[in-house]
Amino acid sequence: MHPALFYRPGDRLTLPELTAARLDGDVVEVGEGYMPADTVEGVGARALSLSPLVPAGAAVSGVSAAWVHGAGDAPPAVHHVSRISVSRQRVMVSARVVHHERLLEADEVQSIAGVWVQTLLATAVSLLFSSARRAEDEVWLQALIGLVPGLAEAVRAQVMPLGRRPGAHHARRMLDGRAGQEVVTR
Repeated sequence: MHPALFYRPGDRLTLPELTAARLDGDVVEVGEGYMPADTVEGVGARALSLSPLVPAGAAVSGVSAAWVHGAGDAPPAVHHVSRISVSRQRVMVSARVVHHERLLEADEVQSIAGVWVQTLLATAVSLLFSSARRAEDEVWLQALIGLVPGLAEAVRAQVMPLGRRPGAHHARRMLDGRAGQEVVTR
């Protein structure tokens, strides 16, 4: 999606103008902004909507990356970003964004509409490991796996050879309990 087709409150139009345009049916709300109602909402629009929340040297990750890739209708209430820069960056503290210090590798991120986003497989694997701590992550993981055929098998192939690490026992138990199902269950 071209950035000229994406409107953020305060850029070219004020929030009241965008709200009026939404009520008139001219624009629809996507994440942190608005886009023309006749434009298809895709991964580019979703990624572009989160760009104001992603600091330099970081990428959209976790549940936010799952939403960008198409899981869920509405964005998560709190967004997640992870470090992609080798050096640590100074980040602004926000109640809307969780900053993770784990460094994402180069093969774990991709640029979508000029915004760095965790890849589909890396997102699914990280959600699998974090679902032991946060039930919300399992819901996003189920939505993501249900969206992409073959993703569950790719996750299994990447996770099963891993040694001991936090969440590995839970991840293997979830994968073993699946037995050919397309949705992860407990």
